[in-house]
Amino acid sequence: MSIQLGQYPPARQVLVHLSDTHFLAGGALLHGGVTTESNLERALAQVEATGIRPAALVFTGDLTDLGETDAYARLRERVEPAAERLGAELIWLMGNHDERGPMRRELLRQETSDTPIDRVWNLGGLRLIGLDSSVPGFHHGELDDSQLEWLAAELETPAEFGTIVGLHHPPAPAPQPLFDLLELRDQSRLEAVLRGTDVRAILAGHLHYAMSSMFAGIPVSVAAATCYTMNLANPPRSTNGMNGGQSFNLLHVYDDRITHSVVPIGEFETSDFFTDAFIAEMEALTPEERVEAFSRKR
Repeated sequence: MSIQLGQYPPARQVLVHLSDTHFLAGGALLHGGVTTESNLERALAQVEATGIRPAALVFTGDLTDLGETDAYARLRERVEPAAERLGAELIWLMGNHDERGPMRRELLRQETSDTPIDRVWNLGGLRLIGLDSSVPGFHHGELDDSQLEWLAAELETPAEFGTIVGLHHPPAPAPQPLFDLLELRDQSRLEAVLRGTDVRAILAGHLHYAMSSMFAGIPVSVAAATCYTMNLANPPRSTNGMNGGQSFNLLHVYDDRITHSVVPIGEFETSDFFTDAFIAEMEALTPEERVEAFSRKR
């Protein structure tokens, strides 16, 4: 009986999911010590170093910390060239720390407006719908009647390869005290719109740590922040931010599933078990020979 290695075809496309960059005007350090700009620069350099050509860079909100015009300009100056080199669509979503007017003007090059920033992108047949869950003047999240009606109308027609929904506030529980105050409100209304549609994944940020959940039968993937993260090694009532653990996510999109992989930001010592020469040697073997050379325990 012949051996088939690899039960899945290559991913149809790859998306990069980043969140919570929290840039400040003038390149100021966040909370006096977090280097938001260099953290993001390292993340983008790592994305380029993978050799992957992602379909999109998806930023799920809190792009700036105070909604300052210069902070958006500094973010754009760093990200747009990387997206161009990668040939990737650049997708900006609103967060609770963002301000619609400056974001529209500096990142989207639109006229200033306080209406929600809800948009649709077609990524080679994969639809991405971005929802603005921000509430002007507050940090919790909401989606109003008009947004939900608009979303329902968009989802009436399935996309060729399905839909991904992105928003800042995740429709998921968070166990830390006070986090429920900052959550997305009235989530049952969103659930009623999404259930039974072609939505394959929900992308979010806001929590400052990587987390996965389910909502309306749909996987939810929260990307940790690139600025700072929450130290979940502490008891829930002592959970606070730490300058470590920053990461971004890679989404590999297949015809019937999507994988979400967390990539830590930074330089780390790695082993050299799988060299180019070793991989080429394995690839030259038959499946049966490869099993004997690599799978069989010694």
